[in-house]
Amino acid sequence: MASKSCLEIAFIFGLVLVCTNAEGKVFNVLSYGAKADGVTDNSKAFLKAWADACKWNGQAKLLIPLLGVYMVNVVKFIGPCEKSTLTFQIKGIIKAPIDPKSFCNSSWISFQYINDLKIKGGGTLDGQGSFTWGKHQCSSMTLGFSFVNNTVVRDIHSINSKNIHFKVFACENMTFSHVNITAPRDSPNTDGIHISHSTNIHVLDSYIGTGDDCIAMIAGSNNINISGVTCGPGHGISIGSLGNSPNEVVKDIHVKNCTLIATQNGLRIKTWASSNVGNITNITFEDIIMEKVRNPIFIDQHYCPIHHCSKQPSLVQIKDVTFNNIRGSSSSQRAVILDCSALFSCEKINLNDINLAYHGRHGHAIAFCAHAKGKATGKELPPSCLKESLNSST
Repeated sequence: MASKSCLEIAFIFGLVLVCTNAEGKVFNVLSYGAKADGVTDNSKAFLKAWADACKWNGQAKLLIPLLGVYMVNVVKFIGPCEKSTLTFQIKGIIKAPIDPKSFCNSSWISFQYINDLKIKGGGTLDGQGSFTWGKHQCSSMTLGFSFVNNTVVRDIHSINSKNIHFKVFACENMTFSHVNITAPRDSPNTDGIHISHSTNIHVLDSYIGTGDDCIAMIAGSNNINISGVTCGPGHGISIGSLGNSPNEVVKDIHVKNCTLIATQNGLRIKTWASSNVGNITNITFEDIIMEKVRNPIFIDQHYCPIHHCSKQPSLVQIKDVTFNNIRGSSSSQRAVILDCSALFSCEKINLNDINLAYHGRHGHAIAFCAHAKGKATGKELPPSCLKESLNSST
């Protein structure tokens, strides 16, 4: 008889065991009463397993096996886990409650005040958002991270979030890699990864297609690196909106080697039409492929998603922004829009090797500039509106 692992023996004989292996102690949610039957609320079982794993002295793995569907209500996995180095391994499918009232304006699953966490396993988080889109005015996130540091999220699938899929707040040194985030293009407010007040966040080699921004970086986003992301459908990769509160800052953003497919916007920076003072600086977008993208390059300092907005100019200063080697096709004739504030013009905007053909029946790609200062070098398709004048339109 081939040797079997502790987990296999526990499952075969119906034993309740906590196992130890080369990766440390394994805390299987089945051993805490979880049932993968698609009906039972497993919240208490998950939290009990977390409590034991969190206090373990050494390496610990909380395991959600690949056996079926686990229904889970709102759960908060809270640290600090001072003695434990934790891996949260999701192999099965976890489903959210259909009714969002229990976690309105909060996260369905949240991790708080934890260091050195790994979340992986190839499993799926199903937010069941299709039951609530357009019916509830709740901001209900699938997965929330608050005050989480030195953490890796890898090989996780998130589908049909009620609102934002992954929300990152007040975190440092986090890496998302090989994550797959999906929702229909008409699902409202289903941002893929939403980052704020966080530093040194990496999003790598992932697929994100939703009904809103694939990745949104708002106030307090600092040193964000995005590479190898395929985005679409959705609203593109966005910075902002900024200016809703005083002194909001986004800086040191690097987006590289990404592909955007049939998105509503491409690379977008947006600030409120009438805003508080703020700053967006040191931003680089490079080596980006656009496939039939509307508004591939878009600075919008007159952003107003509501019906009534003041016509006062934005007070957010945008400076040191580079678009380098952006190529492909635009589904809108205006392939480049630099619509900046009349009070604080965009400074040091650099366009280099822009090659965006208009994918339409008539006409060719054009650029529009208002209150934008900078320079264009290399390939210019569309012809740059920065070349002849620092404040012109084409």
